[in-house]
Amino acid sequence: MTTIRIFSKSYCPYCTAAKALLKSKGLEFEEIDVQNSPKRFKEMVELSNRRTVPQIFFDQQHIGGYTDLQDHYATEVA
Repeated sequence: MTTIRIFSKSYCPYCTAAKALLKSKGLEFEEIDVQNSPKRFKEMVELSNRRTVPQIFFDQQHIGGYTDLQDHYATEVA
């Protein structure tokens, strides 16, 4: 089973949209709120080499942000 992690901030509309997309696919995920955690924010930057949220990972594979997640599912075979 794939482990999904999403680094997010509570006020971020793209984070909210990414979580809604994952939920619509019936997927469970771990949300890591970096808003008030410099340690977690640093972890996110080190893993993704990006400073924006959301940052989404499937296992150890970096998917990217919300539009990258949309693209990931747009390329799925229906």
